[in-house]
Parts: sequence; C-alpha cells; structure tokens
Amino acid sequence: MRVWRTSRQSGKCAAFLAIFMLILSAELVKTASEHDPYYTLGVSRSASQAEIKRAYKRLAREWHPDKNKDPNAEDMFIRISKSYEILSNEERRSNFDRFGQKDENQHFGQSQHHGFRSFHSSFYFDESFFHFPRNRDFSDSKYMLRLAQFNNEVLPDSHKRPYLIKVTSEWCFACIHIEPVWKETVQELEPLGVGIGIVDLGFDRALAKQLGAYRAPSIIGVVNGRVTVFHQAVVREFLRQFVEDLLPQKLVMKITDDNYMAFLENWHVENKPRVLLFDQVPIVPLLYKLTAFAFRDYVRFGFVDQSGTSSTRLLLQFNINTYAPTMLLFKEDTVKPVDIIQARGMKRQMMDEFVSNNKFLQVPRLVSQQLFNELCPVKQFHRRRKYCVLLITGDDPAYLAANKAFLDFASANSKDVLRFAYVYQRQQQPLCQALLQNQGAHSAQVVILERRSQTGKVLYRSVSGGWNGSEEDKYHLHEQLELLQKDPTYLTSDATLPELNNEMAPIFIIRWMNVAYDYMLQIYDDLLYSNWREMMPILSLIFSALFIVFGTVIIQAFSEPGESKPQKPKPKPKEQTRTEDDASSRASTFSRPPKKDFVEVTELTGITYTSNLVKLRPGHINVLLVLTNASKSALLRKFAKEVFSFSGSETLHFSFLNADKHRHWMPSLLRLDRDGAQSQSHSDDEEESSNYMGYVLALNGHKKYFCLFRPVFTGDDGSDSSSDTSFSSDSRRKSRSKSRSSSHSRSRSRSREDGSSSRRGSSRATSIEVHHKLDRLGLWMERLMEGTLPRIRVPAWPTLFDDTAEG
Repeated sequence: MRVWRTSRQSGKCAAFLAIFMLILSAELVKTASEHDPYYTLGVSRSASQAEIKRAYKRLAREWHPDKNKDPNAEDMFIRISKSYEILSNEERRSNFDRFGQKDENQHFGQSQHHGFRSFHSSFYFDESFFHFPRNRDFSDSKYMLRLAQFNNEVLPDSHKRPYLIKVTSEWCFACIHIEPVWKETVQELEPLGVGIGIVDLGFDRALAKQLGAYRAPSIIGVVNGRVTVFHQAVVREFLRQFVEDLLPQKLVMKITDDNYMAFLENWHVENKPRVLLFDQVPIVPLLYKLTAFAFRDYVRFGFVDQSGTSSTRLLLQFNINTYAPTMLLFKEDTVKPVDIIQARGMKRQMMDEFVSNNKFLQVPRLVSQQLFNELCPVKQFHRRRKYCVLLITGDDPAYLAANKAFLDFASANSKDVLRFAYVYQRQQQPLCQALLQNQGAHSAQVVILERRSQTGKVLYRSVSGGWNGSEEDKYHLHEQLELLQKDPTYLTSDATLPELNNEMAPIFIIRWMNVAYDYMLQIYDDLLYSNWREMMPILSLIFSALFIVFGTVIIQAFSEPGESKPQKPKPKPKEQTRTEDDASSRASTFSRPPKKDFVEVTELTGITYTSNLVKLRPGHINVLLVLTNASKSALLRKFAKEVFSFSGSETLHFSFLNADKHRHWMPSLLRLDRDGAQSQSHSDDEEESSNYMGYVLALNGHKKYFCLFRPVFTGDDGSDSSSDTSFSSDSRRKSRSKSRSSSHSRSRSRSREDGSSSRRGSSRATSIEVHHKLDRLGLWMERLMEGTLPRIRVPAWPTLFDDTAEG
C-alpha cells in the first residue's frame, strides 16, 4: 500500500515537472522569437539593406505611439527601432548571425547565457516591475540642467553651438531602452562640439514645460534659442542627422575651380577672412559645419572635394597633399594663405584655435559696434594699452590707392599694442563727425585713438596733413606712433563717440520674413504631431481675433446710421487750453532721463571732516575739489565727468571744499609742508589771494600725505577779448601784490576785502578759465591710480575751522 502511494506521488511530480518544462520551453521559444530582429521586422536572414529599410519604415509608421493607440505600441516601436539598429549595421548584424549578440559591448563568451537573460527579461524580473526607482548613471549627473541654468547658459550658448537634450524620468521604462543609443550618440557628438543636456521631469517640470516636452523619453534640439522636438526613432544615425538639420543652411560653400577666385576676392564685401578645407569625402563633414557655425560672424568657410575632378587646378595651385585634410586661411591676399594646418585626425580644439587666431582681417572695416569693441577694447589699468589707428576714407575709386597704401603700412608695422582699421565716412557719419569735429574731409584722414570707457569716451589725435599714401605720409605716421608709445599723454583731444551703425544687419522686411518662416514652421510641426498643448494658446488667439472681427461687423450692421457719425469735439476755452499745454510741458520736462555722467560728491564740513579725512580707513583715498560759491556749479559738473570712470573703485571717495566758507584750511595745509620757509612764504602769499579754485587734492588720512593737482589752462578759445581780459586780470593781480609789498600800513583784513571784491568784479571775465581748469584731471587721476604722483607728508591734519578767527 505504501509502495503504491509513493509511486503515485512520483507520477504527480513527474507530471508537474513535465508541465513546467513545457511552459519553460514555450517561453524560451517565444522570447527567442521576440528578441530576434529578423522576426521583429518580418524579413529573412538573407534580406538586403534596402528590404530591411523598407520593412522598418512600414512598421515604424504603423506602430508609432503618436498614431497607434494600442497600449503595447510604444514597446513594439522600441523593439522595431532596436532591430533596425542592429540589422542596419553590418558589423552588429554579423555578430548577431554568428553569436546571437545584439550589443557591441557584450563579449562572445556571454552569448551562452542569452536564453536565461531573455527568459528573465520576458517576465520583467527587474526593478521597474516592482516600481523601485532606477539608480541614475553617475556620468549623467554632469549633464543635468535646471531652469535657471538653461536660460542663463544654454540659450545664449546655443548661438555658437547646437544642444541635444534628453528628457527622462526615474519611472520611465522606455528611457532604459534608449539609454545605449543615447550614450553612443553622446560619445560621438560631444567631441565635435555639440552641447549635451538632460532634464528630469520629476525634478524640473517647469523646464520641461518650457521645452514643450510633456512625456519621457523625449529628445530636444536647441539652436539659436529655437527649440525643436525630435520625432523619429531613437537611432544614432537619425540623431546625428537631426543635429545636422538644426544648423542653418549655406554655412559652408562648395568650392570648385570655377568659383574659388570669386569666393576669395569677396572678403572686401563681407569684411571676413576665408577658410578652405580640402578633404577626400564628397559631403561636408559635421565637424567642419559645427566650426563654421561657431565662427560664422567672423569667418567665411568653403569646402573643396578632392575626390572629384572639379578641383584639379585648385589642388595644383596651392600644392595640396591629398592624403590628409588641409585647411588654408586667406585674408586680404588671395594668392598666398596666411596660415595652414594639415592633419589626418582633425580635432575640434585644433580647428577652433586655428580660426580664432585669425578671425580678423589685417585691416578690417568697422561695420558694427561689436566689431569696434573687439578690435579696440577699453583701456584697463592692469593691462597694456591698446591704440587703434583708424583710417577715415571713402568707398569711391579715388580712395583705392590711399587704402592700399594704408594696408601695406599696417602689414609692415603690426604690433600687439596697435590695431589698424578703417571706416567709410558715408556709412558711419556720426562717428566721423565726432572725430573730425564736424569738418568734412575731402581726403583720407588718419586718427589715433584710445578708448577710455564703455560709454564711448576716447582720447585721440588726428595726424596732420591727411593721408595720400605717399612715402612721406608713411614716415610721418610712423614717427607719430613712435612718439605715442614713448609718451601716453600725446593724445590731447577727447570726445564721446556715438554707437556705430550695423552695416551688415538685414533690413526689417528680411528679418520679419525669417521670423514668420520660423513661426509657420513651428505651427506646421505642432499640427503634424498633434501637439495640442502648445497649440491651444495659438488657437485661442485666432478664435478671439475672429470673434472680435465678426462681432464688430455685426454691431456695425445692426447699429443706426446716426450713431456712426463722429461727434465734433466742443471747443475749449483759451485759458483751459493754455493750462493744459503748460501742464504737458512741465510733465515732459520732469520726465527727462537723468544724465549718465554722475558720481556721488559730498561736501567736506564739520560733520563729515572726521570720517572723510581724519579717520579715513587704511588704503582709502579722498579726492577733494576746492571751489567757491561762484564756480561751484561749473566745477562740480566738470569734476564729475572727469572722475566718473574711476568711481567704480571702492577705495576712492569724492568730496569738495568750499573755500569761501573755510578760507584758512588750504593755506594751513600747505604751511605744514616739509619744504621750509620758501613754501611757507608762498603759502602766505596764496593765503592772501585765496586763489585755490580748481585745486584737487588726493588725501590719505591714515598715512597722512596728500597729492596736489594744480589747474592748467589747456583750452583753445579764439576770442581775443577773453585773452585780453585774462591778461588784464593777471596784471592787476601783479600790481596788487607789488602794492602790498611796498605799503606795510594796510591791514590784512582790508587786503582780503579788496581781493574778494576784485575777484567778484572779474568773475565774468574768468568764466572760460573756470571751464578749463580741470582739463588735465583725467591724466592726473591715472597717475594717482598707478602710484607715480609725488606725495607731500604732513605731521597732522589741520582743523577745518579757524581758531584764531573765532578767538
């Protein structure tokens, strides 16, 4: 009885084991067929590439998730894409036929476990089945983007290189399927210069909404600030083609024997150097297109196919080696290139350095403010000076000889400290009028200038005699440049230059058409792929406009004829009209924008004397202007303009002292000088005259020393009356000093009253001198910042109030 029961139990176990093995074999057969790319695409193992491609296109259209509403459509679409990726690559197809290997990184010895892995994956025994979050690859962390980073870094940088962004999520199983293809694409495109980014829907949904990606996985392309969604299968070849299609058209021009001379000679029109790439491939490489996109504002690019017969003469003329890619760079000389590189493996860094070192012509033409800022940068204290030698000329044939001579001179005198450029007077009239002082030039003129601030302030000097291109003119200009490098104060004139006109900017109609084309293309793309979330605002706007138009038509149709007549406005009284005009004029006066040249200047009084001078922090300097009540307005305005470029320093403070209120302070300070009796007698003499108007002192309260600026008249005024008046005032001053030395009976107070009354009487005559007293203050401030001014030590600072006078 026991034996029968045991045999019965053994029979049951054998039956269960047989059923389990049957199920296991069925699953293995099913899994093997599902993971067979030939079975997935429905083609035989001897199918050609054309048949495989046709089958893939048919199945991709059928199972695309946007068009097929089947719940398994997305998984089926991914399997179709993976199968095509394997069979479209001959190497991977051969590995699969021989070893059953689908991944290039999988070793051949691991193919024996393929059946177990397939069985394991068919039942989804992985972390996504239990909804555990997948650990993110550490290499992806450097590509993660946030909303602020995208707006501040990626969008501006997209004008120089395209960006490929993947939108993913922690709970996205389809994202795992495209991960191998994404990594291969990143490894291929990132060294070429393509920007890579990853956006997580769970961490930054606002950025995903801005990109128009509402599901994962999605792939986005960004170029010139414009966002484009990738809608094809995630295959490496398609992603590469997607990036190439993002770039603007006509970045690189195909060059042959017939058009190469026109391409090289067109530098004069476009104001750009030319770069030629010689290679054996018939199509332009993506690396070269990306380099051309990055430098499209500076250099024009051309491509020469060496494999064809259309460039034979070109290869012989420049002696091109056909075994390695070659790059030639041309400037004004179309016969001989200025630089050349040749390498079998062209790298992006090598090409960028080659182009960036030669992105300007030898003598470029100033066609925009951006180009002017790069060619003639603003002078910095910690950097070497940069001088711009500018030729103001014309585009007529009469100026060709002078322009050619200026180019030859620039080629022979190229230095780091000098930048040569030219400008057409007809295209840049505001700039030329500011430099020529509103005097039209009948011949070419050369101007040497140095930029001092971003607001347009420059120091310049015109080369006398004009520029005709003769040997005498070249020698004279060379002599002027030598003097300038020895003495930086050689530039005596100053001006504020207006912003340059952008001669290369497209007209309004062209820009409007480009914007409209991009907008229509975006609408077509949204309609094609049914992106209704982004289309809803546009459709709402269209229906609102239609409602307003038809509503207006209906209202006008049913309105009475008398209602549509315009009513005549009632005449206003004259007093009311005058009152409204006055109010509008006052409103326009108060709404004027403030001046740009503004710096905070405080008055040195008994309250601010201790903090601004006596107890000034170490390392801080107080720049003090001495003025009077009569000259306060003019001197403060001139002082603010001269020191405006230095007001950004935190160690400089600016203030003024009213000599009429504190008359004894300047003589007391100069009396503390260590130069002895001579300076004391001079101080007594100056105390009597109190003529310190326009003096500027740099006071170091901690170390107890000061630097002194004495006003020097450098203006050029053509009126004889003013000069005579100044001369008469000088003679009267001398006669007064002689009378004081001869007559000892007069009291000092009486002399001060006479001096003050005479100064008040001649205030109108010295108005021109007051305007020009601070002309050299800017150069003095530069020497102060460089630490080259002589310092006058004092044992202690004098008090601001006169104790003897109070006693």
